[in-house]
Amino acid sequence: MKLKVIIHPAEEGGFWAEVPAIQGCATQGETIEELLTNLYEAVEACLSVDLEDIELAQNDRVMEIAV
Repeated sequence: MKLKVIIHPAEEGGFWAEVPAIQGCATQGETIEELLTNLYEAVEACLSVDLEDIELAQNDRVMEIAV
């Protein structure tokens, strides 16, 4: 899966970025390298789901797919 991100210079220095395809997914970093590391973590956190909060029926299955 490829996602487009928008990188902005931060007023206080460094950078911040948002992922328009994932509502509310944003992060920041002092350098571009730190920002990229934080972006991977932010996207993973935004897309992760806590299965404990989801009610599953007896015949339901949980699968993980790569896109």
